[in-house]
Amino acid sequence: MTNQPTDPLGVIYTEWTEEFVANPQMSLRLMRWVFEDWQRATAEPEDVTYKSTEIGGVPGILVTPLTADPTQVLVFLHGGGFALGSSASHRKLAGHVAAACGAIGFVADFRRAPEHPYPAQLDDAGAVFDALVEAGIAAADISFVGDSAGANIAIATTLRLHRDEGRTPGLVMAISPWLDMENTGETLVSNDATDFLITREGLQGNIDRYLCGGASPVDPLVNPLYADFTGFPPLYITAADIESLYADATRLHARASEAGVDVTLEVAAGQQHVFPLQAGRLAAADQAIASMAVWYQARRTAGAHLHTSQTASA
Repeated sequence: MTNQPTDPLGVIYTEWTEEFVANPQMSLRLMRWVFEDWQRATAEPEDVTYKSTEIGGVPGILVTPLTADPTQVLVFLHGGGFALGSSASHRKLAGHVAAACGAIGFVADFRRAPEHPYPAQLDDAGAVFDALVEAGIAAADISFVGDSAGANIAIATTLRLHRDEGRTPGLVMAISPWLDMENTGETLVSNDATDFLITREGLQGNIDRYLCGGASPVDPLVNPLYADFTGFPPLYITAADIESLYADATRLHARASEAGVDVTLEVAAGQQHVFPLQAGRLAAADQAIASMAVWYQARRTAGAHLHTSQTASA
């Protein structure tokens, strides 16, 4: 007996997979249209407004919960293997997370591969960060939130900002992170039957697109599993134990822990890749976002106390 999906996202992934199998020569253009359907898994959040705009020359959607603190900004970097997904596919997820955290959000439409291979995505994420700082938002009040490949971009951009500018966003949150550009994670095999979307072959196609400019799959800014996380800001990771990329999350947690980072890994049982996309439709997704918000507020409070203490001592 084959595994059958029991959640909205699993159903969507199964439908996509059937189409991919039936149309093995599906064009990238058509795949991009398919992945816009990601938003179907997410309920529309209440009391959130949206505006198409750009920050730092990067287009995207500004997400503003009615009760948000405008001095706190979440920069969302969407998943989709660096080639798929968009601000439209992720705006509702961003609305749920921003509302829970009490911050405004910006879902960036960074340039996608293969038309724009690495490091265009990091360049765009960095441009958004720099523009927000130039506009008066404190670096510590900016957080990166990324899912899947977007988590890779969030982490790699933070590493590069730390290296090149000596500053980083205050917090980073990674949902079902995809980091291993060597495509070797052990759960690609052990969880293949329970993950209704991810396949090693599909990942390799996206790796080839992302690195078609000649970057190495072991470059630490391409594959953060090779990075030195010393000086990295507090990091939150959530992933599902039955998804094919679960090993990326556990290895990231280990790398960050070894470097002394304030890192939290929360594991959801029996969920699909980027399961928080089911916000408003699945209890596990809502719980994950609530946990992210608790973590966010605790780190925000700790950071404010530290800043106040430093100011007083000065």
